[in-house]
Amino acid sequence: MTRTYVVTGAASGIGATTVRLLQERGERTIGIDLRGADIDADLSTAEGRTAAVAQAIEASGGVIDGVIACAGISAPKPITMSVNYFGVTEVLEGLLPALRASDAPRAAVVSSMASLQPNSARLVEAALSGDEAATLAVAEDLIAQDPRAGRAAYPSSKRAISRWVRRESITENWAGAGIPLNAVAPGTVITPMTQELLNNPEGLALVDAHVPMPLNYHQPAESIATLLIWLTSVENTHMAGQTIYVDGGADATLRGDDIWSWND
Repeated sequence: MTRTYVVTGAASGIGATTVRLLQERGERTIGIDLRGADIDADLSTAEGRTAAVAQAIEASGGVIDGVIACAGISAPKPITMSVNYFGVTEVLEGLLPALRASDAPRAAVVSSMASLQPNSARLVEAALSGDEAATLAVAEDLIAQDPRAGRAAYPSSKRAISRWVRRESITENWAGAGIPLNAVAPGTVITPMTQELLNNPEGLALVDAHVPMPLNYHQPAESIATLLIWLTSVENTHMAGQTIYVDGGADATLRGDDIWSWND
């Protein structure tokens, strides 16, 4: 039976690849992006998210089987928190009624290996509080104190979204409604967003220092899209709250073999 998927960030990168693979499998897709998708919407604003949710529910006929949230940016600015965190959480929450109408609802989001990198605890906690205005104020304050602090926006947004997924996945809204909610954390993916940096020798060296990938090096978008599709397929019945690091071994390289004994 054909399933209906909503994919954010559908016009490029991992999102576009996910849409293509879903369509090749015969699934129906409703893409959302700033431009060039089925639904054009600015997910950096509350108004844009509300409009995107309403249009997606209308286009789906009120039943959505899978939501895959790929939209994201990496600018060293407060807007990164708006897109990467609130642009994910508010869209997912807005689509919950249509997901609950499905016989096998699923949801997955794109986090990042950057969720393991240095970040701002203030920014993360502000985002998790659900107050976007306060989150942007914290980001502005950090940048005012030190312009370089803007670099913390991306890893902070990804740490926050992975924590949100873990927290929300076991609640009545998600697990209680039979909806597996998980995240995928890529390493260095070759997309239009990263290509310019990877083409620069200094940029390449910086990326590889922070994201060492001993298995097969930099990855194509398909390596992430195929897992996102499985996570939102009927086959996934019990995985909940996980951030799965599909990163060529970066996590294992940086954190080592023991990530358990801290809790012994």
